[in-house]
Amino acid sequence: MSPQLEVPAAPGAREQPLVPSDGSFRALVEQSIAGIYVIQDGRVVYANPKFWEIFGYSAEDFAEGGIPIERLTWESDWPLVRENVRKRIEGEVQSLHYSFRGRRKDGSPVEVEVHGARSEFAGKPAITGTLLDITERRRAESALRDSEEKLLHDALHDALTGLPNRSLFMDRLGQAMAFQQRKPDLRFAVLFLDVDRFKNINESLGHEMGDRLLVSVGKRLTRCVRPGDTVARLGGDEFAVLIEDYGAPEDPARCAERIQAELAPAHDLGGVEVFATASMGIAVGVRGYTRPEELLRDADTAMYRAKQLGRARHAVFHPAMHAHARAQLQLETDLYRALERDELRLAFQPIVSLSTGLLSGCEALVEWQHPRRGRIAPADFIPAAEETGLILPIGEWVLREACKAARRVADRLPRSAPIAVSVNLSARQLLRPEVLDQVRSSLQQSGLEPNRLRLEVTESIIMENAGPASLLLAQIKALGVHLLLDDFGTGYSSLSYLHNFRFDTLKLDRSFVARVDTSSKHAEIVRTIVSLARALGMDVVAEGVETPSQVAQLQILHCDYGQGYFFARAMDAAQLEALVESKRVWQLPLAPASTLMQQSR
Repeated sequence: MSPQLEVPAAPGAREQPLVPSDGSFRALVEQSIAGIYVIQDGRVVYANPKFWEIFGYSAEDFAEGGIPIERLTWESDWPLVRENVRKRIEGEVQSLHYSFRGRRKDGSPVEVEVHGARSEFAGKPAITGTLLDITERRRAESALRDSEEKLLHDALHDALTGLPNRSLFMDRLGQAMAFQQRKPDLRFAVLFLDVDRFKNINESLGHEMGDRLLVSVGKRLTRCVRPGDTVARLGGDEFAVLIEDYGAPEDPARCAERIQAELAPAHDLGGVEVFATASMGIAVGVRGYTRPEELLRDADTAMYRAKQLGRARHAVFHPAMHAHARAQLQLETDLYRALERDELRLAFQPIVSLSTGLLSGCEALVEWQHPRRGRIAPADFIPAAEETGLILPIGEWVLREACKAARRVADRLPRSAPIAVSVNLSARQLLRPEVLDQVRSSLQQSGLEPNRLRLEVTESIIMENAGPASLLLAQIKALGVHLLLDDFGTGYSSLSYLHNFRFDTLKLDRSFVARVDTSSKHAEIVRTIVSLARALGMDVVAEGVETPSQVAQLQILHCDYGQGYFFARAMDAAQLEALVESKRVWQLPLAPASTLMQQSR
């Protein structure tokens, strides 16, 4: 039985029992939901049943003289408990209120919160107070902290790669700019990175494989930077690197080179190997920037310049790039209005038979008559049209108007002398099934015979969109429309595509034609391509023909048709009709006997 508790007596007053003789207060103490204790000389000399329940003891475990506090305290927390007891016993503090980790009888930990005050027990100084088990509260608080930390982490990190996201990256970039204000010689730079041809990975292998590639890229990027630098995924296939406090001015470019080298080996995506490169833009932090967004924007601009230069490289931002980007944005804005304002024009470049000199067809080229800038060539706005998706309505307009023009020309010719019109199809068009209906509608509305329409696609487009293009081109071919493979021989060729897609004509790239009369190597390439076309039942058109000697050499090599400035520049529909009416025959040169690349080679 524990000794009777006594309350501290007021000075000069007789001590009164803490527990009255009628037992009512004793019952209140012993039935309390809080642990009640008396500590004296470093030992618990009295405790109610709840106290012992908290520590896993029973009344029978209470030894004569009490239990040492140290036995009930977790070892690492004992200095805290000992110091608090000392302070209260010696009167340094009026009361105790703290928490510590206790030790249960079975050795397990228990989180407790204590309240205590100085008193006397059996005529000696003591501490009396209450004790609560706060283990569950601590668990709840810990879970809440973990939840808050997770929410904060998730808000600032990319869910797929675990890298910092755009928000965290911009915050760190802002800090770097602020540090530079206090330390002007601090150097930092931003690398903006875009995975080249990532869209093809998603479309050919699926989004799951695309996600795996992004994770792999993120891991490799982190291996290329120092511990204090930041690698972030901004979204999609875009990443950014913040290089802080670097030494040599060329360090950002060296980092970009390390990244290219690190990305070069194949990425293993769960048994599937994929090669990936990246285009990168570098913007160096200088004091002229006022907001982090400006620096990231310029790095992005430089990245697009790297893509324009051929991908898999880096470019350093220059203010001229920003001016170009603004001009390009204005061009895209104007392009949206070009169709509705009827600013697009068709031009036709003749295609001539190299055996007869007669006009055999023409290629339809779209030009833009800009209200302020005048004539804009296709090469200057078609890439923007591809990027914005405007190539789809522009392509439909070209197809429709080219068929109408070809029909008007056909009406001026006898049926025995038809000419064909060639129209280019873009990569975006090859991915849209409605293009088949557009071809069918254009033929029906114009009355043009299907075999007089040639649809041109480039090798690179076929290579990158082989799956979607296969079905669409087969359906177009079934209409009776001829298919022409453009830019043949530029390095992407696959003989299986020539067979599977059943092309009617190959167009020889101008890079071979330009040197066909001066380079035996190029002459042999042309000879091989012509022989291949003959074996597959296809015609060959040489583009970029500009000199009589080129014409003569192409004749020797048995090329069927030629197109280029030697015959005529692109002309409008009225000029084409006048040319047809003139029944012009080009006077083709004869191959001189001294030609270096003779057919007999």
